[in-house]
Amino acid sequence: MKRTSTALLLTLALATPAMAQDSISKVNGSVQANAGQTYGDLETVNGSINIEDNATTREASTVNGGISVGNGAKTAGLETVNGGIKAGAKVQVDGDVETVNGGIFFDRGSRIRDDISTVNGGIGLVGTDVGGGIETVSGDITVGVDSHVKGGIKVEKPKGNFNFHANKRPPRIVIGPNAVVEGPLVFEREVVLYVHASAKTGAITGATAKRFDTATAPQD
Repeated sequence: MKRTSTALLLTLALATPAMAQDSISKVNGSVQANAGQTYGDLETVNGSINIEDNATTREASTVNGGISVGNGAKTAGLETVNGGIKAGAKVQVDGDVETVNGGIFFDRGSRIRDDISTVNGGIGLVGTDVGGGIETVSGDITVGVDSHVKGGIKVEKPKGNFNFHANKRPPRIVIGPNAVVEGPLVFEREVVLYVHASAKTGAITGATAKRFDTATAPQD
């Protein structure tokens, strides 16, 4: 029994470092997920997170820093407070994508299982499928060419003293060529809304769509 217990403890001791390497957690400093490798959660407070091409991770989150995601990477969710999120092509997110002060961009062939949300920051999609909806308060939104959003769009009315900090310009919302937005488009504050002639949307509340048939929407 003693020999068995000793062997078990030795096995656990040897296994623990390998298991710990699966996740990376820091207070100060950037976090790197190397190309093609698999990781657990990636967390930092003051620093950026870089997920290279074809890496696989669980959730990636930071407070003060941006998140970059390479082509073909897979993650369980992306979240930052002060920083943007920029993803390449064919990225798969099995959760939410969230920022407070920072933009979000996903390139062609990407898939996001749940919602995208910002408070202050633009959202841009090209050829991307979103299983949930898109929400913002003061950010611009571009559901670009061939993108598909299944849960609608909501631009919330600023609350409390938010107007003191918010951009006074109305958010610009563009639904691009061959894009589809299922569900309602609800605008609780003034926006400028452009919808391409080839795009399809759900019911629109709080704004009047301006139709366009060029490759890009007119400049305000």
